Amino acid sequence: MRNYLATRLAMPLLAVLVLGSTAQFANAQPAEVAVAEIGGHTHIHGLAVDRANGGALLIAAHHGLYRAGGDGKAQRISIVQDFMGFSPHPRDPLYFYASGHPAEGGNMGFIVSGDGGKTWKTSSYGADGPVDFHQMTVSRANPQVIYGAYKTMQVSRDGGKNWNIAGKRPPKLIDIAASARDADTVYAATEGGLMVSRDGANSFSPVFAGAPVTLIEIAPSGEVFAFQIGKGLMKATEDTLQFEPLSTDWPNSYLLHLAIDPDDGNRIFAATGESVVMRSTDGGKSWRKFGS
Repeated sequence: MRNYLATRLAMPLLAVLVLGSTAQFANAQPAEVAVAEIGGHTHIHGLAVDRANGGALLIAAHHGLYRAGGDGKAQRISIVQDFMGFSPHPRDPLYFYASGHPAEGGNMGFIVSGDGGKTWKTSSYGADGPVDFHQMTVSRANPQVIYGAYKTMQVSRDGGKNWNIAGKRPPKLIDIAASARDADTVYAATEGGLMVSRDGANSFSPVFAGAPVTLIEIAPSGEVFAFQIGKGLMKATEDTLQFEPLSTDWPNSYLLHLAIDPDDGNRIFAATGESVVMRSTDGGKSWRKFGS
């Protein structure tokens, strides 16, 4: 687990165990599949609430992008290979960003969808690319500002058309999230703890340390969510960054991805390190498997 948290290159254990069945799953392209089956055959790289389709859940996975309804059934809406850095536009519900690898290998660079995730095109190869952003985040304060991590920290200030190297990537980086208040502030979840940059990802300083922080997410309301091994899911405001526990009952698992409904802050989705999709209806205090 340690190497996966540090690089997010390796598959979660469950995906490794079923590796032999992933190719068949990808090629079959079923019209409808249970959300639990997605996590059982491939690994999940990101989640988002689909504001253009009644708050359905979008699941970006190694073998495509899926839209899941409340019944736990999902449909594949795009088969772009290996969605990495999957990020929704904070204001336009039809726009999504990602990176990753095509089926034939190599890196796709920075890719964009303007039709709700159905079709994708490369907008830029990034700085010193083509890049493969395993971590990416769009600023809510200014959606033209996008951060991506590929060898270094990169930043675009024109919606992803052009990219510059901002600074060094924090050691053992796991996740990043841009501030909801300041486009030059970005948080970094690392194997050593949580860090923050207030100069556009040029430099980072610690917020807290002690154990791996496996995700960092900024809610539409501006609240900051983080998951730390041994402490569970926590929440703070950007004003204080004083984190309070939300959900501590995760003795054998951890969360890697979080998606908060912009229309209902109590409605939150998460994906564990084993690619199990979870749902909370009380703001992250209690959880159950999605579709159960």
